[in-house]
Amino acid sequence: MRVIPLLRQRYRVFALVRNPSSFAKLRSLGVIPVAGDLDDRTSLLRLAGLSNVVLHFAPPLNQGEVDTRTRNLLSMLSRGSEPKKLIYLSTSGVYGDCRGAWVSESDSLNPQTARARRRIDAETQIRQWAMLNGVQTSILRVPGIYAADRLPLERLRTGTPCIVSNEDSYTNHIHADDLARIVVKTLSNGKPNRIYHACDDSEMKMADYFDIVAEAYGLPRPARQSRAEVKQNVSPVLWSFMNESRRLSNERMKRELKVSLRYAKVTDVFLQDSLISE
Repeated sequence: MRVIPLLRQRYRVFALVRNPSSFAKLRSLGVIPVAGDLDDRTSLLRLAGLSNVVLHFAPPLNQGEVDTRTRNLLSMLSRGSEPKKLIYLSTSGVYGDCRGAWVSESDSLNPQTARARRRIDAETQIRQWAMLNGVQTSILRVPGIYAADRLPLERLRTGTPCIVSNEDSYTNHIHADDLARIVVKTLSNGKPNRIYHACDDSEMKMADYFDIVAEAYGLPRPARQSRAEVKQNVSPVLWSFMNESRRLSNERMKRELKVSLRYAKVTDVFLQDSLISE
């Protein structure tokens, strides 16, 4: 939805839609909805040869280690004339826990969850398909996306603890509006079969991020506990995010995509009061 206004002046935009209730809203934005479901391959027949650019933002199913949605999409795109370009939003989770080290796009992958392994499967499918069919593909590895409607307010309200600073994990972020702009820059400037980190310049630990959000919204700062205590007090899914520590380099994104971030750091956003709305 955020990328649509940036595309409408240059492209005729179609949107694959699973729920017909979204048709009217999309049409009001000048978008042509196409009924289909990535979990039902036969429903995707209209995608064959439909577009010369594909933006694939759908996450895999929450099970297994193979991304069947990407497999279904690529299979259908191969039935007609293939698109010229495909951009896929992946995740920085493919690197696993790097113990706070800086990570570049050329560093080794070390997935530690089935969720991350599904993303690697999707990336592999896309890169192999693109090379086989002569399609220019770009993969954006995206960290934590935030915006006014994408903040951990409920977690703050329920008092979920954070890790003490000397044991805490480094976390990475990107504002949703900047991510949309990165996608558009990738369309024009992305190099063939290239991976980019789509992240801002923030270099902060996870608890510090929650403190910033809490202060901005007048909520109590989360309690700090040892790493071992937090592991016992949060769900396994949440712990899988809290446990991994890395710092993503965005130098390739800036240099090759010519991206100028509107919100270079999380603190910049809150200083501008651009998120204080519920």
